[in-house]
Amino acid sequence: MFNDLSSPAALMATRRSGKPRDLGAPGPTPAQLDRILNAAIRVPDHGKLAPWRFVVVPEDRRDAFAALLDRAYRAERPDPGKVELEAIRQFAHQAPALIVALSAPAHASHIPIWEQELSAGAACMNLLIATHAEGLAGGWVTGWAAYSDMVRDAFGQPGERIAGFLFLGTSIREMEERPRPDRDAVIRVWNP
Repeated sequence: MFNDLSSPAALMATRRSGKPRDLGAPGPTPAQLDRILNAAIRVPDHGKLAPWRFVVVPEDRRDAFAALLDRAYRAERPDPGKVELEAIRQFAHQAPALIVALSAPAHASHIPIWEQELSAGAACMNLLIATHAEGLAGGWVTGWAAYSDMVRDAFGQPGERIAGFLFLGTSIREMEERPRPDRDAVIRVWNP
């Protein structure tokens, strides 16, 4: 349908989520990552609060990230199985690039928290679209670690929440189109 990815419509129509375990090298170069993050923060932001933050976890710190996840998991589940611990280690080492997205609402602001959380989600989506524009793939996941206070405290502070872990790289498998909702079920014209 779209052959020219330089058009915004083509980018939107062809963006796919990559499974983090299926994202390999090459990842974004430092210049690409800068462009991706710059695009991520250009989102609607009622009150100009910037109610989101991004923390880049470099590849040379993935072992420390895995150790953090291991400690947090054991704190919640004192007797984990070998398969669970291996899954945690693999999670920490997926894809060449990892960015932790935080929803960081300004609780004292008159801007509703819901609007601030929507802005954080928009920032994550912009990050994924910018990743696709750079010729790479990205996967946005949560899971138990996104809801762990211990993990959150390593990246943010109380009152903030992990919006997700964004893994970036090159898809090493064919990316499949996932089922999309029936347009008539989700789009309508208002008729009072």
